[in-house]
Amino acid sequence: MKIVELPLARADLETDIRLFDRDRALDPAKWLRKLRKHEQDVFPEPAFGAWKGALEKAVLEVHRQRPADLLVATCVPYVTLAAAWKLWQEHKVPYAVDFRDGWSVDVVHGGEAFAADSESGVWERRVLEDAISLWVVNDPIAGFYRNRYPHLADRIHVVRNGYDKDSVSSEPRRADPDAGLTFGYIGTVNFPAQQLETVLDAWRAARESDPLIAKSRFEVYGHIGAGPGREANRLMELIRGAAGDGVSFGGPLKKAEVAKAYAHWDALVLILVGGQYVTSGKVYEYMATGLPIVSVHEIDHDATHVLTGHPLWTGARGLDEAQLADAFQSAGRMAVQASDEERAAVRAHAAPFTREDLMTKAVHRLAEQALASRLISVNGPAA
Repeated sequence: MKIVELPLARADLETDIRLFDRDRALDPAKWLRKLRKHEQDVFPEPAFGAWKGALEKAVLEVHRQRPADLLVATCVPYVTLAAAWKLWQEHKVPYAVDFRDGWSVDVVHGGEAFAADSESGVWERRVLEDAISLWVVNDPIAGFYRNRYPHLADRIHVVRNGYDKDSVSSEPRRADPDAGLTFGYIGTVNFPAQQLETVLDAWRAARESDPLIAKSRFEVYGHIGAGPGREANRLMELIRGAAGDGVSFGGPLKKAEVAKAYAHWDALVLILVGGQYVTSGKVYEYMATGLPIVSVHEIDHDATHVLTGHPLWTGARGLDEAQLADAFQSAGRMAVQASDEERAAVRAHAAPFTREDLMTKAVHRLAEQALASRLISVNGPAA
């Protein structure tokens, strides 16, 4: 495998004011509006649209050096679709779109993100019409796209996110009720401040009524904000304000450190936005740890379907403070009382979702599909 690095950057995330030009220094809001307009004039995607030319040029150059038989374009950003389509237009290299959460579906609020006749809608249809396969992360998103493009329904496949085996510890930690428990959250802290406030209020309520939770800790790891707003927002204020309740923030973790973090925890807190269209990749990783899980998301959420049958899951309680407080207490009891058989059942529940297995099956199916369509042959692209 060869990785080709491109000199792509986002000027709006630069925090060194010595590098600001005069316009940005004098009126940063106006400067940002102008930048966003330019980006979307190139391709209808804010922040990344201006990358279109560089991505297209790079893909064509890679193909010139070593002709490709098949291409998989992964989103986001969605501007990568333009590069895949460019290679198809010029050299008829077949491609699949690994959409993950999709583009025209609003995964957080539900429904349509943009109209079919908008510039984004035209681009999406154009790219999907020529793609040989479309991958999405769950069945509700697949249903959305089959309804939006019924003539492409047989090209739409669910390829779930899954988890990496090396991201979880080999054996879950044994809880010590005398020392108290350690609950953990790991992931991007990108949910509304109100949702985090509800979590922390529920945590406090659980500590007030449960002696075990009262002497327990809640550790949060991950990215909070970006650019000048990194760790300088309401979410960070809430976490710091809960320090007296045993809540701490450890910042983002390197991938090699994730398994060690899981090995240090007794139970996990899964905080997610959205509803039926959202799964998240963390839910699979959380399952594979063999630890109890407290869910903090809407009841009608795809994570609910993934976790159903998990022996150490406290259930989908919605965003109700009292219900979540009870869930913290329930997870505490599970951490202390879980048998070896129950922990083994948790791992068995997660076993079908390793990323390696999911992607291997998807790639094999894609290769067979491309060969069957006669777009490629065992000797290279069809003429």
